[in-house]
Amino acid sequence: MLQRIQKILSAAGIASRRKSEELILQGRVRVNGSVASIGQSADSEKDIITVDDTVVYAERKRYLLLYKPKGYVTTTADKFAERKVTDLVGIQEKVYPVGRLDADAEGLLIMTNDGEFANRLMHPRYEVEKTYVVKLRQKMWPEDAEMVKRGVFVEGRKVAARIKLLQKDVAEVVVHEGRHKIVKRLFKAMGNYVLRITRTRIGSIEIGKLKPGMWRELSREEISRLGMLVKEPGKHARPDFHGNRVNKL
Repeated sequence: MLQRIQKILSAAGIASRRKSEELILQGRVRVNGSVASIGQSADSEKDIITVDDTVVYAERKRYLLLYKPKGYVTTTADKFAERKVTDLVGIQEKVYPVGRLDADAEGLLIMTNDGEFANRLMHPRYEVEKTYVVKLRQKMWPEDAEMVKRGVFVEGRKVAARIKLLQKDVAEVVVHEGRHKIVKRLFKAMGNYVLRITRTRIGSIEIGKLKPGMWRELSREEISRLGMLVKEPGKHARPDFHGNRVNKL
């Protein structure tokens, strides 16, 4: 089936569509030996597509849920990082984290080689909710929680979140903001400090029985639920589906 080359690269997990277009403009992409151009289409099953002389294969799509332990980084660009989340997943396909989770944070992280699916989950337009449990340095009072619900100015921009006090210094926070360290910055703006942060839910996908360092494949139902959150109007999200097993290192 003919598809735009940037879409093929994105689906193969090479880069986002925009980054794939940059690769094409830089002359780093070839189709059957010829330099590709923007707007060109190809068939990933019949044509030989390369990026920097490396063949791009149409891998089967994998959708994983990882419990990231503290001390692991989500970036794949840091060559000097000793512990990366990609080291925790021992499968043949190369999968990449969807979004970020700080090295000192722990909890749920979706990993996939479906570039288009990942980009939609990360796009601010879809406002996919993420739930965190935070341990705070100082106690929080009901009036503090109300302030969070109404919104707090973080570096000149108002940020609101749903919040539930679990203990005096422990809270469950639900945000759809994707800005870097937004939960920590929210509490810092209130004069508090996050000592520990755990992501417990992404959309409706919960942490369940996973322990730090464990991962499992998302079920058909879970992928469908995530796909419904980020589908374009009039289109159906139809990622590939696979089993649902738990793996432990």
